[in-house]
Amino acid sequence: MDILSAATLLFLVMDPLGNVPIFLSILDKVPAPRRLRVLLRELVLALVVLLAFLFGGQYLLGFLGLSEHAIRIAGGIILFLIALKMVFPVERSVQTPDEDDDEPFLVPLAIPLVAGPSAMAVVMLLATNEPGRMLHWVAALGLAWALSSVILLSATGLKRFLGRRGLVAMERLMGMVLIALAVQMLLEGVAAYLGSVGAMP
Repeated sequence: MDILSAATLLFLVMDPLGNVPIFLSILDKVPAPRRLRVLLRELVLALVVLLAFLFGGQYLLGFLGLSEHAIRIAGGIILFLIALKMVFPVERSVQTPDEDDDEPFLVPLAIPLVAGPSAMAVVMLLATNEPGRMLHWVAALGLAWALSSVILLSATGLKRFLGRRGLVAMERLMGMVLIALAVQMLLEGVAAYLGSVGAMP
């Protein structure tokens, strides 16, 4: 997988278009002069969390003794389930900030909306499958995060331009692409496993 493919995969998993309505709802309770600063802070925190999983996740998976084939197959299954939720969405809700403190911090904007379990799993899988290409994965994560940040920073304009139905349509289109990527990853994992079994004496 090259940098562009990895960045596309991470961008689809982050699902910024699907998060636009939720971000707008939460930030609506933040005083207008601070909204941009709060959003930038949460995006940076999300990037830090994902970088931590990128560099530390492989050691966790290694400690658990998981094989490369198991990780690749599991990654394909996880991505497939995520994509299904994008194509056939269910009502999503997040805990909003308390009334006494209307400014979110880390939760729920950074985690789980941007740096969610799916994004954490993907960066861990990338690092574990090819640990020698960490600089490539950092670049891919940076590209995906930057594009997601641009979309979320433009959330108000996007919702006004596309409308709710337009955002849903775009999210489902991204889900279809992600399904194809998930199936490809699953097939590669199964083929690699069968090849290793066939090569055993």
